[in-house]
Amino acid sequence: MSDDHHSHDHTEPPNSLTLKVKALESLLVEKGLVSEEALDALIETYEHKVGPRNGAQVVAKAWTDPEFKAWLLKDATGAIASLGFTGRQGEHMQVVENTDTVHNLVVCTLCSCYPWPVLGLPPVWYKSAPYRARAVRDPRGVLAEFGTQLEPDIRIEVWDSTAEMRYLVLPQRPMGTEGWSKEKLANLVTRNSMIGVERISLPGDDPSGDGEVF
Repeated sequence: MSDDHHSHDHTEPPNSLTLKVKALESLLVEKGLVSEEALDALIETYEHKVGPRNGAQVVAKAWTDPEFKAWLLKDATGAIASLGFTGRQGEHMQVVENTDTVHNLVVCTLCSCYPWPVLGLPPVWYKSAPYRARAVRDPRGVLAEFGTQLEPDIRIEVWDSTAEMRYLVLPQRPMGTEGWSKEKLANLVTRNSMIGVERISLPGDDPSGDGEVF
């Protein structure tokens, strides 16, 4: 893949809005109006809770609505927008489905392209050089470090996000969830499962790891 695919705003200085936000954060901390711990907690909320909840709703609807799932796999941008999840970093979407024979993993090898409207803020490890390099070179090893052990006959597809296309994994619906509501199903869906580093497990199953390994 040529560098042209990544010759977008990642190499440019932060835009004016970003600079204003950073300046405001610094001022609030300096004046003692907001603690760094409070800012960290706010970022944590948007990274792990608010943003990924949008993606979880998309996944749960796909699990329970065959027509929506077909639309999602054909025109992810339009299907996701129909649920109200739009905005910058989410204009060009493709959804890839995990099956019994294929497991999908998303990376951005040259920067950190990421579908913000459905996943929130990208985790630190997603932006790290080790993950970006090893996800392509040794995806099975990377998955193992997240606690995800795949059967040898499962093929791993690695998708390299760019400004022109951002990917979202549609995880497999866990067995034993027949008849569950969309809300209950959405509570199972994690950010990491939509990136592809983890599988979804039912409450009480062995955890697959916290993903903070890079």
